Amino acid sequence: MFTRYGPFLLILWLSCFAGAAWGQQYIVSGFIKDSTNGESLPGATVQVLHSSSGVQTNNYGFYSLTLPAGSYILLYSFVGYESRAVALNLAGNATQHMELAPHIYQAKEVVITDKKKDANVKSTDMGKVEITADQVKKLPALMGEVDMLKALQLMPGVQASGEGNAGFYVRGGGPDQNLILLDEAPVYNTGHLFGFFSVFNTDAIRNTTLIKGGMPANYGGRLSSVVDISMKEGNNKNFQGEGGIGLISSRLSLQGPLKKNKASFIVSGRRTYIDLITKPVINNTSYKGSGYYFYDLNAKMNYIFSDKDRLYLSGYLGKDVFSFANKDRSFNVNIPWGNTTATLRWNHIFSRQLFANTSLIYNDYKFRFNALQNSFDIRLSSGISDVNFKTDFDYYPHVDHHIRFGANYIHHTFTPSTVSGRQDSTQFTPEKAFEKYAHEVAVYLMDDWEISPKLQLNAGVRVSGFMQVGPYKQYTKDANGNNIDSVMYGRGQKVVSYGGLEPRVILRLALNDQNSLKASVTRNYQYIHLVSNAATTLPTDVWVPSTYLVQPQVAWQYSAGYFLNFGHNTYEASAEVYYKEMDHQIEYKEGYTPSITDPEQDFVFGKGQAYGLELFVNKKKGRFTGWLGYTLAWTWRQFPDLNDGKQYPAKYDRRHDLALVGTYELSKRWSLSGIFIYGSGNTTTLPETFYFMEGTLIQAYGNLNGYRLPAYHRLDLSAIYSPQPKRPNRRFKSSWAFSIYNVYSRQNPYFVYFDQNGSVVNGTLQVSAKQVSLFPVLPSITYNFRF
Repeated sequence: MFTRYGPFLLILWLSCFAGAAWGQQYIVSGFIKDSTNGESLPGATVQVLHSSSGVQTNNYGFYSLTLPAGSYILLYSFVGYESRAVALNLAGNATQHMELAPHIYQAKEVVITDKKKDANVKSTDMGKVEITADQVKKLPALMGEVDMLKALQLMPGVQASGEGNAGFYVRGGGPDQNLILLDEAPVYNTGHLFGFFSVFNTDAIRNTTLIKGGMPANYGGRLSSVVDISMKEGNNKNFQGEGGIGLISSRLSLQGPLKKNKASFIVSGRRTYIDLITKPVINNTSYKGSGYYFYDLNAKMNYIFSDKDRLYLSGYLGKDVFSFANKDRSFNVNIPWGNTTATLRWNHIFSRQLFANTSLIYNDYKFRFNALQNSFDIRLSSGISDVNFKTDFDYYPHVDHHIRFGANYIHHTFTPSTVSGRQDSTQFTPEKAFEKYAHEVAVYLMDDWEISPKLQLNAGVRVSGFMQVGPYKQYTKDANGNNIDSVMYGRGQKVVSYGGLEPRVILRLALNDQNSLKASVTRNYQYIHLVSNAATTLPTDVWVPSTYLVQPQVAWQYSAGYFLNFGHNTYEASAEVYYKEMDHQIEYKEGYTPSITDPEQDFVFGKGQAYGLELFVNKKKGRFTGWLGYTLAWTWRQFPDLNDGKQYPAKYDRRHDLALVGTYELSKRWSLSGIFIYGSGNTTTLPETFYFMEGTLIQAYGNLNGYRLPAYHRLDLSAIYSPQPKRPNRRFKSSWAFSIYNVYSRQNPYFVYFDQNGSVVNGTLQVSAKQVSLFPVLPSITYNFRF
């Protein structure tokens, strides 16, 4: 094993101990925050002017810079904020906290106007996208619901899973291959309204980071991408609120200091009122009791105990409830599902060079299906629950090194499928035969090393492991699938274990200040899996662990890119190519129908392959901003038990994907924006021939995903009107957001079915394909306010 991974480990070893040759130096460290609300600014830059030396703050706004004794000018900067310069005579270790003002506030201090050398060219980040809530709020939205995940779908390499759906696929990976974190807590189901809106309330979100290539070693457990979402910390200077009233939902957020400059809180809620609007109409029909609603509740508080210690507590609670009733047929259905997360984090500064964050995380996802007709009652449930402990360290031994290391432990509880029922006096209540338990562990070490002004290396290795434990009953089956023997494992007893090394290397070669080349190689293990029997991600999909039957997914991804800044950093551009190999991919077997058996008995396994080209041009400055993203991609799957063992395109294979996004600040009152999307049609499996057998029409299907639906395209427009208050210092501000979804009412295909007309007896039967489309042109209006 060392022969295979030796070069990666050697690079890390050399980078960690290279500091032994350095002489006496001093350290300047501190936090960078927003001057208006005390929020930390992760990713802010501290640059030594007239030098290539610099560092970025970590996820909590902390930085550490080691320099020889001398006089320096440090430039503090962050995108969207006024830069500030500080003269520093470094004759010993120093603490230098900094507060930056957003551009809308004119700081009284001296402002340096030099353009920041953008991280697009200078950093080792590949396939990394950062987007703020304010950016997303300017974009057109379906039914007025601003959605962070839908904004990410506009980036190259990311495609939507369906019309209006918040689910997405990244570089040929399935929906379960995206690690989605909310304040470090994994979110296992990200959709409201059966996936049409995401569970993330934009008012509660500070920023979102997507990493789709070159995943660093501090992230793991998924093959394709990381979406790291950070909630706002709460204003520790002043009380404030914001909210909005839309066509289908309203929202309200409140935040403020618990103790000024020391502690703060934020509470944010959102609820639909579709059920309240339709209730008066439905109550007069046989469908009384039918309805649908969802709600979200985000909450967070933090307390600064000292310059070295800070505590965060955050949580999320969200739920969907769909109910259907038909009194004429004595039929009732109730389907609730939702997520709960809680995160407790402790920041501690051990020294000026060593920062630590320790987190205790709980997350739970549950789905329920309850149906009652006359005396027959059936209930189905599934879900996943985790208890997660992790600790992460940032170590800054030298200005050219940022070393990170840490460990993670997760205890998983899976409920892939549990069915119970009742018929009159007969009741069926099975034992928890399908509930599964597992331990997942990982340790990692990585170094972001600026070898020279032109060459920078991010090298890391992650070692992960997974163990399924009892109670669990393992069955032995004969050739016909019948159980002939079993082995019972007791609580905590090992059933099976997996693990391996996950090396990650990213290399940046700067050609000059405006151009660079980057390349990365990453290996990832994924031990838990979402198995879907539909074209889009639905709450009925189940999460399952790796077991003695289900091996972990493994992927190697290779990527390379050219990165360019031009127009005095007004424009960013990049061209990236990638190739990904995936083993132990999971699908349901042909002809699968849901049953009360353990779902892992119905899985088949194969491999996947994805490759493509991504082009991106982003205009960041000026009254007109926006981006153009294009992806040319191929995604393949091959399963011995599917499609006669032949390779076939994945259901999310899309040859061309184009997104054009623009925002124009027309005046202080009006802001205009538009989105145009074009994508090759999704693949689908359709019948090729029809024949009769004993008077019944039989469909004979062709190759798996052998047909492609018509192309998808859509234009959305929006305008935001912000009345200017007569008194400039008025604290209450409001705006109106007008949005048109699908301006020219394109009938994009959602799915295709076959309709029958005529009679078999008289020979007039005709079978024709019918297309189902969801959304025509949809105007919406939302009233937003802030105080």
